Amino acid sequence: MDEAPKISDDDARFVPARSVARNLARQFPESFAYRLKNIFLGRPLSSELLESERLSKPVALGVLAPDCISSSAYGAEAMLTQLTPFIGLAAFTLVVPVTVAIIGVLFFVTLSYFDVIGAYTKFGGAYVVSRDNFGPRIAQIAAVALLIDYTVTVAVQTAAGTAAMTSAFPRLLPFTVAITVGVVVLLIYGNLRGIREAGKFFAFPLYFYVLALGTIILLGYFKAFSGTLHALPIPPPKELVGGEFGTSGTGWLMGLAYIQLLRAFANGGASLTGLEAISDGVAGFRKPETVNARVTLIVMSCVLAFLVLGTSLLAKWTHAVPFAAGSPTVVSQEVKAVLGTGPTGHFFFLIVQLATVLILYTGGNTSFNGFPFLVNFIAGDRFLPRQLTKRGHRLAFSNGILVLGAVAIGLVLLFQAKVSGLISLYAVGVFTGFTMAGFGMVKHHLDRKENPKWRRGVIVNGISGGISLIVVVIFIVAKFREGAWIIIVIGPILYLVLIRLNKQYQKEDKFLRAQGEGARTEKVRRHHVVLVLIDSYDLAAARALVYAQTLSQDTRAVHFDIDPLVTAELGRVWEEVGPRWLPLDIIECPDRRLVRSTLELVADTVSDEDTECTILLPRRRFGSRLSRLLHDRTADSIAGAVSVVPNVSATIIPFNLVDLEQGQSVERAVESERRAARHEGSSNKKDRLPSDQLLAQRSVGSQAIDQAVWRQRTKIAGRIKSVRVKTGSVASSLECTIVDETGSMLVVFQGRPKVPGIEPGARLVVEGMVGQWRKNLAILNPEYELISGAASEPPPET
Repeated sequence: MDEAPKISDDDARFVPARSVARNLARQFPESFAYRLKNIFLGRPLSSELLESERLSKPVALGVLAPDCISSSAYGAEAMLTQLTPFIGLAAFTLVVPVTVAIIGVLFFVTLSYFDVIGAYTKFGGAYVVSRDNFGPRIAQIAAVALLIDYTVTVAVQTAAGTAAMTSAFPRLLPFTVAITVGVVVLLIYGNLRGIREAGKFFAFPLYFYVLALGTIILLGYFKAFSGTLHALPIPPPKELVGGEFGTSGTGWLMGLAYIQLLRAFANGGASLTGLEAISDGVAGFRKPETVNARVTLIVMSCVLAFLVLGTSLLAKWTHAVPFAAGSPTVVSQEVKAVLGTGPTGHFFFLIVQLATVLILYTGGNTSFNGFPFLVNFIAGDRFLPRQLTKRGHRLAFSNGILVLGAVAIGLVLLFQAKVSGLISLYAVGVFTGFTMAGFGMVKHHLDRKENPKWRRGVIVNGISGGISLIVVVIFIVAKFREGAWIIIVIGPILYLVLIRLNKQYQKEDKFLRAQGEGARTEKVRRHHVVLVLIDSYDLAAARALVYAQTLSQDTRAVHFDIDPLVTAELGRVWEEVGPRWLPLDIIECPDRRLVRSTLELVADTVSDEDTECTILLPRRRFGSRLSRLLHDRTADSIAGAVSVVPNVSATIIPFNLVDLEQGQSVERAVESERRAARHEGSSNKKDRLPSDQLLAQRSVGSQAIDQAVWRQRTKIAGRIKSVRVKTGSVASSLECTIVDETGSMLVVFQGRPKVPGIEPGARLVVEGMVGQWRKNLAILNPEYELISGAASEPPPET
């Protein structure tokens, strides 16, 4: 057994159970930037929270459906903007059949995604379906479409929400752009910070909106059939979209009605955006996930159809027209027509507008849930930078959130928060995604003909994909001049960028794999030379020299003579306080090209092909920005240059410098962390992870780790911080380090290379005799109870 020799507890080499946690804040205070992040974003969240909550059907509908449902607030208006300037009053008749056609598309797309959810029980968006059935390259077509869709969604939803707000408060109309940008910034901040119980919070606006607008629609039906719902007067044409209000005769004679019908249909197709959100989030549902997700999808589609058709019928009966300023909106005019202009009607009008504002802004937030996951998938497939796969401080994909917010703000500024302009960018991305998902599922069923329902799947998804493709073509043709050309230009460019990034990643991987395979057979050099570059002899240089001695006995201190006065001073200091065991090599550098001279030196050092060279570069790390500006980054330049020389490695040795105020800064940092710890402790019970709560219940009678005493039996409880497996020719052992708030303890399972459940992050209650292992207190072969967080998982929903 590979065990350290036994030593007594009074031996100077004996190290007791480590209890660094109490002094960690004072010894290593968090940086100011990190403490500032904690203030604005909150304390960091544990990764275990990713699995701590599943969504019930009502909450899932509220969280995933706002993007889709909220489009009913501007769907009818988007269609009328293409009809009223050309055919006038006839637009109110034609808007209903156009809406019915859109609902027909909704029916088939819903059936397609119903099938997607059954086949992809974790994440089943258009990108995943396309990737699994057509390969990663073709899937980038869906990726581009969805990237555009998500970014435009944020801009459209927030702009529409602001339009609803200015419809209730016209005085805010001049501040439309500023309000919209401010809302996007708040969404960025909220998603970076994360909100506890966010599902229930975001579910409220959807139900509030459906109840409010649904009541208006039903009341409008009643008034229409009872003859008490009257049409609104048509405003002056100069106030309307297009600056005119056409007549049915001139529209038909000009031959524009058919084109405008296609444009209205394309604009109305924006009402279906967000339909795939349910299939993207199947993994977040309670069990049985597939059944619950399918039920939620059907409910969402039915609610959307009811609201879209209802607003179109009210538009027909009330003659609500779209204004050039974007406010008042068509829906707000319908609400006023139904409720009247009295005090009671005005009060409920404000209630409906509040519900509309909330659902539209919440719909914009839905993209902040979907976009980061999408770019995470794409980056995981090596088509986007890997930085987009990293979770941030609060478990969110922070980089994806920032990218989405920045692009959305750019669109809002470019189109001055005009919904009518942004809609032109909308439907191409939406329906391209539907097309890829539909045809992807067709191939999925053709490849799995053993399923008795494969023919039905082919037919349903084929119809959905075909209809969606037709809509894409209609949109490109009918809306080309109004903004669709932007998508036609940007889409292929973005696709080529994704392919180019993937080729670069593949090229790098191929090179690194080839080099790695060669390194396995490369001979080990017999000599190792360590060069330490010295510009002045100070604490940083001294620390680097001490470290160099741990690497090789052949250590050399090197100074390049760029300034004779500096060299002379260094020589004098070296003689007085420099290390006696190490001479200083001074090398001329007449052209002052320090990087080139270093490159020549290391190349000469390894020229015998039997020498490995490590060059150590002391670097001072300064606390203040002013200090950093006063010093260059020569070490980075040298490290980059010498890395191309075979058998040469460069290591930068950082040395932290503190100014005169740093001592006070440390005290302030420690006090800040103490206050944060007290605050965290006050809410510790409600913020505990389920596994920690269970550990607290099952660890009654245990003691703090730092109270453990050698050669006495003890019972401790904590989290497994690390695991080490030691495999030898004779015996194997599994070592794990358990930590609590006071310190850490080593637990060793001798003769067992693997113990089920013993892994980093697991909670464990251990009881046994405290002994010694590798000069540390340890419990060998203990009695233990593995605490799992699985018990806290919500029960399946029926």
